[in-house]
Amino acid sequence: MRLLHSLAKTHASFDDPNLVSHAGLVPVMGLAERTGLAALVAEHVRPGGECGVNPHLKIPCLVAGMAAGADSIDDMDLLRHGAMNVLFGGVRAPSTLGSHLRCYTWETSVSWRRQAGSSWQS
Repeated sequence: MRLLHSLAKTHASFDDPNLVSHAGLVPVMGLAERTGLAALVAEHVRPGGECGVNPHLKIPCLVAGMAAGADSIDDMDLLRHGAMNVLFGGVRAPSTLGSHLRCYTWETSVSWRRQAGSSWQS
């Protein structure tokens, strides 16, 4: 087998508005929906502050971003590239997700640990 094109002459362009770079998120987020991630978050997660509202909408965005390789708040913007809005609805802006994460404090995690009781493994 041999390469049919010279590497110096090959150019890839990914500017099609219908392109989805992280289509692998479809089964991941489908599983999250079927397992009731948003409902569990709505029932159990209560971050403080104004930016802590609607965690059931923001946590799935954070899960999707992390599954797609985002390792910073700015990287969460990958959820809004190309035709991702065709596959996923309710994607929040990176700044909104960052503000939401800042609502979680050490006290929040301690209270979750107390609520979980003996089922929480250290």
